[in-house]
Amino acid sequence: MKKITVYYFAAFISCLMLTSFYPFRPSEYGLNKVVIDAGHGGKDPGAIGVDKIQEKNIVLDIALKVGGAIKKQHPNVTVVYTRDKDVFIGLGERAKIANQMNADLFISIHADAAASTQAYGTETFALGLHRSKENLETAKRENQAILLEENYEVKYEGFDPSSDESLIALGLMQQNSLEQSLSIASKVQGQFVALGRRDRGVKQAGFMVLYKTTMPSVLIETGFITNTKEGRFLNKEENRSSISNGIVTAFNQYKMEIDDLYAPPSTNVIKENTPKKETLDHGVRFKVQITASPKSIGTDSKTFKGIEGVEELKIKNSYKYAVGNEKSFEDGVSLQGNVRERGYKDAFLISIYKGERIPISQALEIIKNAK
Repeated sequence: MKKITVYYFAAFISCLMLTSFYPFRPSEYGLNKVVIDAGHGGKDPGAIGVDKIQEKNIVLDIALKVGGAIKKQHPNVTVVYTRDKDVFIGLGERAKIANQMNADLFISIHADAAASTQAYGTETFALGLHRSKENLETAKRENQAILLEENYEVKYEGFDPSSDESLIALGLMQQNSLEQSLSIASKVQGQFVALGRRDRGVKQAGFMVLYKTTMPSVLIETGFITNTKEGRFLNKEENRSSISNGIVTAFNQYKMEIDDLYAPPSTNVIKENTPKKETLDHGVRFKVQITASPKSIGTDSKTFKGIEGVEELKIKNSYKYAVGNEKSFEDGVSLQGNVRERGYKDAFLISIYKGERIPISQALEIIKNAK
């Protein structure tokens, strides 16, 4: 297969980055839908470890435990598995499942492998720039599964899982949800440390199973099955239960964070016949974030389908592009609807107070207490 160049792939990325990746939904606040992805399966065993342990079996059990616990603890959260038995599912199909249900979070569960049997510990990845050659090699190994799919050259737009250039370019995607992906990744690693596992850290790398998801997504490597001690640890059911409990606790922490950030407005209902009061200047402003980019792309209206008044906000190491300066939550939601009608289906609402972004719930509390 012809090796893709970074220039071709960069052009492909630039098209994708004109849509944001974490939607704010007026009818569904917070984290309500999660996809649990057990890596590999069927004809793809994944890594083969000590005592001939197969990765596909280890991670399926953990995934089912995680999903079952979330269902039990959060009856109102929709949990979907990409696979709940030993079947082969293409990497693109896994992302498609999450996108079609408009999921709020995608969790892919794996077990790691290395040429050295001394390697051990847990690590959690978000889709992003490779920080080391080791990250690159981990992504390459997990991405090899696409070679088992029919017509994969066309399905994945010529992506070459063995190409460093393809993988590095892949890491530039999904920048808009990277902050949230890294947030839950750090919580997962925190729980693993509490369980006494070796912490290999939160990392970024280019995984095919993550790049087409349009929501915060993480890939969890639960340990090295090629390490004798850790492989046998993972092969015990009680240890897989401990791992799944740690992931669920991290999920609960992240859900609280997201539910607070996107909390619904207070139950105060404005009656239809009540005259609309003039909006007080409480200092809060609602804006609609359209997209984000690791580098400045300018605010020319031609770039944003004719939308005027787009402003560039530099937050940490990325650039956010937003429009609007609304005083009321209702006007912000209305503006969000207008922006989505212009083609930005995942545009979401943010709130600004004294030059800083704050959770929607906090903004509404400030408005409520304004005199």
